[in-house]
Amino acid sequence: MRILLTGAAGFIGTAIRRQLTERDHDVVCVDGMIPAAHGPDAIAPDGVRVEQLRDTDIDVLLDGVDVVCHQAARVGAGVDANDAPDYAADNDLVTARLLAAMYRRGVTRLVFASSMVVYGDGTYVDVSGTVVDPPERTREALEDGRFERYLADGAVARWTLTPEEAALAPRSYYAASKAAQEGFAKAWVLETGGSVTALRYHNVYGPHMPKDTPYAGVAAIFRSQLEAGNAPTVFEDGSQMRDFVHVDDIARANVAAIENTPDGFVPLNVCSGQPISIGEVAAVLSRTVGGDEPVGDRPLPSRRRAAHRRRPRPCPRGPRLRGADPAVRGSRRVRDGAAARLIRPQPAPAGPAVRTSSVPTMSGEGCGRGPTYQ
Repeated sequence: MRILLTGAAGFIGTAIRRQLTERDHDVVCVDGMIPAAHGPDAIAPDGVRVEQLRDTDIDVLLDGVDVVCHQAARVGAGVDANDAPDYAADNDLVTARLLAAMYRRGVTRLVFASSMVVYGDGTYVDVSGTVVDPPERTREALEDGRFERYLADGAVARWTLTPEEAALAPRSYYAASKAAQEGFAKAWVLETGGSVTALRYHNVYGPHMPKDTPYAGVAAIFRSQLEAGNAPTVFEDGSQMRDFVHVDDIARANVAAIENTPDGFVPLNVCSGQPISIGEVAAVLSRTVGGDEPVGDRPLPSRRRAAHRRRPRPCPRGPRLRGADPAVRGSRRVRDGAAARLIRPQPAPAGPAVRTSSVPTMSGEGCGRGPTYQ
């Protein structure tokens, strides 16, 4: 099978390329090789074409292609509102251009990297188990150390797992761009009769995670702090829940979707199914590398940070892909994260750029909530 893989030199793309090649697929690899994602003076790996997908001729890249695996993206929470145009261009414009080119070239199957951030704050229930939408957290409550979301009667709203059919409720520019990306893909399926699998990644970790960047995830940020000889800094009380999934399992999910693409538009959660608190992640990482115990930090929250809390991470409840069961489970996830090699990207040059996939969540991108919020 001939597959176009975008973001092929990135954190996730590299793992996908390796697994596809091991299965004897013909992989057409492209990547923008942006310094912010790959480090200074990065050279494209052998077999990877350097292409800026905002303006390159995508039709040419689709010669003889059976399936597109789209990993190139701008990820993370970003810095501020100035990031919004780049999220729209790198994620949504590029995806729209890709879908249009696929239509022209008769390519009918797409697997792409979405994110659990499309769910927003996740799902909450009351004591009876009924799904509820509790009021947002307030600055005053956070200053008083009340970090939960509360119901009208004062009871704490309880988080629960979020299924794929949950409504999308993006709360950041990155999340909005991912929700829009899914919208373009679904509209394309309805018009063309093609097939799209949107893999909603959870907090991805593993070798070559980026570090020291607004686009890195919370696990990489903790690792960076420990490598610098500092204790991991945990916001609030550390009870925010996350689901960490190894990059090799992310790659397995992509390969399974490529080889067994469901009909129509199908969104699928990709996670371990074993949520863990941010505080526990920091503690396990510290113990594993012999670092200092985590320290708490309760900075005055920004408006954006005040809106977020536990972010219970969804776990798959819908269709399952054959061959996509996770191989990395339990506490090994965090211990492996402590041993993973990090990459320190350099600031991106001014002007338009395509940011290749590195850590999907912020979801906290990659994961977590970036350096300003977890």
